[in-house]
Amino acid sequence: MSNQKIKKGIDRRGFLRSTVAAGAGLALSPTLLGQVAGRKKDDDINVTLIGAGEQGRTLMMTCLKVPGIRFKAVCDIRPYNLKYASKRLKAYRHQHNVYEDYKEMLDREKDLDAAIIATPDFWHAEQTISSLEAGLHVYCEKEMSNTLEAAKRMVKAAKRTGRMLQIGHQRRSNPRYILCYEKLLKEAKLLGQITAVNGQWNRGVSPARGWPKETGLDTTTLNKYGYESMAQLRNWRWYKGLGGGPIVDLGSHQIDVYNWFLDATPKSVIASGRTNYYDTDTHQWYDTVMAIYQYETSQGPVSAYYQTLTANSSDGYFEKFMGDQGTLKISESVERCAVYPESRDIDAATWLKCIQKNYLTAPEEIMEVINKLTLSQLARYLIVDQTPPPVHRPRFKLPIAMDKPVHQPNLENFFDAIHGKAKLNCPADIGYETAVTVLKVNEAVEAGRRLDFNPEEFTV
Repeated sequence: MSNQKIKKGIDRRGFLRSTVAAGAGLALSPTLLGQVAGRKKDDDINVTLIGAGEQGRTLMMTCLKVPGIRFKAVCDIRPYNLKYASKRLKAYRHQHNVYEDYKEMLDREKDLDAAIIATPDFWHAEQTISSLEAGLHVYCEKEMSNTLEAAKRMVKAAKRTGRMLQIGHQRRSNPRYILCYEKLLKEAKLLGQITAVNGQWNRGVSPARGWPKETGLDTTTLNKYGYESMAQLRNWRWYKGLGGGPIVDLGSHQIDVYNWFLDATPKSVIASGRTNYYDTDTHQWYDTVMAIYQYETSQGPVSAYYQTLTANSSDGYFEKFMGDQGTLKISESVERCAVYPESRDIDAATWLKCIQKNYLTAPEEIMEVINKLTLSQLARYLIVDQTPPPVHRPRFKLPIAMDKPVHQPNLENFFDAIHGKAKLNCPADIGYETAVTVLKVNEAVEAGRRLDFNPEEFTV
């Protein structure tokens, strides 16, 4: 590599990093970061993907929708994954290198700005810390880690290096969630005093993940990277020491919303977890978990229930916040979203006006849609609960659908923050609070009793 090329890379990276220190503002519109595929600009963000399995490829394909992002490297221990991801990057004319070992990749690639990490949870800390120390900003999938000690080291590394670390709790950047939090709950106080929360993520039975025989890895390679077998590699979420089970894999997304919308961390948790369906030899973690948190918020005490099932998909996934004036049901699935008053005697027109007013001050991403809605159009979303008379109540669907993949706003927020145009919506310290909240559930199951949280547990 010539000195001129090295200098150019340093200058460009220096520019990207210096803009972070210039202060945060409104999110930069993707159109302002636009680029023609295959043509590089000085302010492009050079990215590596560490972990090119199902989730990694999802994030990669989402990033390809964001202007100004250039993939320069892909790292995965499976040649099958590397070939799959590389073929798609070539189709988008991203010139890149492929690696098995992330350490070799970090050592050789000197023109990177950011890393996207989508490996199994037990690898997150080591790969995140190495990337931060190499001078890269990091987007790390949730959960931060399957141990709190490792998660702590991630937070400390971000602080020590001055690099940004975004955790993949993508609801934090979802326009529908932001609107409900900022406008309906905080500004309009539409629910009154929230006293209870109920949430779930239920999935139906799914077979163990297999692999084409010719794509299997030899035992030496598997052991090198922490796996006993290909079956364990392909189904790592179910193995203790590798993942955290369904409460971590699924529940952390939604329990993160509990903390966010309540502006609090819990005081205690009691939980029940057991395996009701799967073979415990192949599913070391529980397939059914139910937990109850106790919060103390600025409004008063709140009891929050959460369950995750992996042998029945009834009612899917949602979070429901219940107050003395109304209920908000919210989900990444728009058809499950609604807000409705507690009393059947509520003045429907008043609620419609309140909702409309808050929609009209929605984030820029959905203004174009919301501005087209009149009061009469909003009224079309008024339906009646299917409960017998006389307890019919008006109910309002939330007509806010994203035209983007669910991960995209959180990734855009990460890239905008690198450009100094936004603050991270889920930085390391927030991700750590969620990790403490979620991992405690597995502890409570093992203990068979209520566990209290020490406030100091949530900070590093």
